Amino acid sequence: MRGLLRCTIGWLGAAVLGMAALAAQAADPAPVELASGVYMLPGTGGEPDASNLGRVGNAGFIVGRNGVLAIDTGTSYLHGRALLAAIRSVTERPVRLALITHTRQEFLFGAAAFREQGIPIAMHKAAADLMASRCEVCLKTLRATLGEEAMRGTIMFKPDITFTDPQALDAATPIGRPIQLLYFGHSSGPGDIAVYDPRSRTLFAGGLLDSKRIPDVLDSDLPRWREALRTLKALPTEVIVPGHGPEGGKRIVELVERYLDQLSTRAHALQSGGAPLSEVPDATSLPEFAGWDQYDTVHRRNAALIYLRYEREQLYKSPRGASGP
Repeated sequence: MRGLLRCTIGWLGAAVLGMAALAAQAADPAPVELASGVYMLPGTGGEPDASNLGRVGNAGFIVGRNGVLAIDTGTSYLHGRALLAAIRSVTERPVRLALITHTRQEFLFGAAAFREQGIPIAMHKAAADLMASRCEVCLKTLRATLGEEAMRGTIMFKPDITFTDPQALDAATPIGRPIQLLYFGHSSGPGDIAVYDPRSRTLFAGGLLDSKRIPDVLDSDLPRWREALRTLKALPTEVIVPGHGPEGGKRIVELVERYLDQLSTRAHALQSGGAPLSEVPDATSLPEFAGWDQYDTVHRRNAALIYLRYEREQLYKSPRGASGP
């Protein structure tokens, strides 16, 4: 009996220590005020792992006269709860809508915490379709990577609202503040949107922009993405919140443009010169961006993907250039 009691106490102690360690790792970031009524919760960067518990992407919210618009929801139910707590720390106004800007796991799965409180989730239909086609696998991978406790309460979901025309989604009236949703077609990814607050000239760029991090071209249409970046550069912005990385100004747009241009130029030269695919990741060195997050992984994959798109273009004589999956 004494041995059983000792084992039970030991198990409980280990469980308490484990939960304490998890809480320490997952210390909720404080909201950063970017402008009056505009906040972001910064991510850590990198890839989701046990040390960051998946909190790698940025989230944010905009406070209006009548309520709050949440922008992206985090990797897990716990992250969604943390975002709701951050909102409550600055305002008692109700959250009217949670808008997911694009389909990456670190922006999606906090939705369960919002839906638990009756807050609707909105996504572009193309983004919702992409999520439905692949994100059950994402969720399984996250559970294996982060652990069951970190992913407790996290479930697959369907958005309450889908739209194809962002003008049809009225995000402004419920919160009592002008909001513009920007959609450029299939650019950085299917259904990727940005959120612009004209009052503060703040742009939440979602998947269209990353800061000091290699942008992922996997789901992109590069010509349309470049067109979208030109439009964003012309937008009167004071602050840009990228999907990943620190907030900043239009320099973020310029650097993403330069990366995509250099990547395309180098991959095209290698394909035209007959370089084998096996050599492309090493041969597509871009020293200007070597210090960016994910350079050793995502950049190498990007190089191979763009090379293959140019190769396909040569085979099929596609007039659109390096586009598509």
